[in-house]
Amino acid sequence: MKNIGFIGVGYMGYGIAKNILKSDHKLYVVANKNRKPIDKIVSDGAEEIKSLEEFSNKNLDVLFMCVTNTPIAKSISEKMSKIIDSKTIVIDITTHNKTGSIETDKIYKSKNINYIECPVMGGPVQAEEGVLGGIVGCSEDNFKLAEPYLKMFCKDYFYFGSVGMGAKSKLLNNFLSLGNGVLVNHLAKTAKGLGLDLNKVFDVAKLGSGNSTALNRVFDNLLKNDYTGFKFTASNSVKDLTYIQDLLKDFPEAEKVAEVNKNYFQKAVDDGYGENFISELINKK
Repeated sequence: MKNIGFIGVGYMGYGIAKNILKSDHKLYVVANKNRKPIDKIVSDGAEEIKSLEEFSNKNLDVLFMCVTNTPIAKSISEKMSKIIDSKTIVIDITTHNKTGSIETDKIYKSKNINYIECPVMGGPVQAEEGVLGGIVGCSEDNFKLAEPYLKMFCKDYFYFGSVGMGAKSKLLNNFLSLGNGVLVNHLAKTAKGLGLDLNKVFDVAKLGSGNSTALNRVFDNLLKNDYTGFKFTASNSVKDLTYIQDLLKDFPEAEKVAEVNKNYFQKAVDDGYGENFISELINKK
């Protein structure tokens, strides 16, 4: 049994943490302003601690981070690098900007702590099912250290090389998935406005090259009058697309597409829909 710490038990973090518990390790989670996933994971068997400093006496083998953005990850890492020791490996699931994981790695490296970036593809449902796709960046030695833990919550994982390469791949994949989300929203909203039968629109779309995970997630739920199929918020979409625009600045045609998609989500945020899921924007006035 290993001692594992987890920072960031939210929509995504809960499912990942739940699968860690299924592997019969001791799991410590830090208090979060979003109580629902914390309360759930504690009821599943995790132990809640009240502050980062309490990790100091938990003899951690592994620390997971799954937080919202690069500034938060770096701020936490500045503190944690002084709390944990060099036997602890850090697995960072955060979606970083193009240099964020490199900067975070430097913080831990200064204390001789091994760092692995592993942003993931998939949503909260896939996280709970333990079938996420991991996008790994680190040294080959650290990849070998991390593999037993990646298997707890990933169906597949892909090693892209050094720290930073995982972040770039993750952002490119989110460029595609968020773009698909925008198109599916437009499809659903326009079809409703034109008076088309949504069941038939979905059936036809699945037969063409426009079929996608986003299409199925949204419409499978939409046809049951459930608008929560794409569980990623508008505000997080703006954050990721800001990172994506920066990544694509040397590719102006692609960057322009990212800008158009970001503007769609930014308008939703400005209109008060920032914490709504992507698919809930279909009902936005």
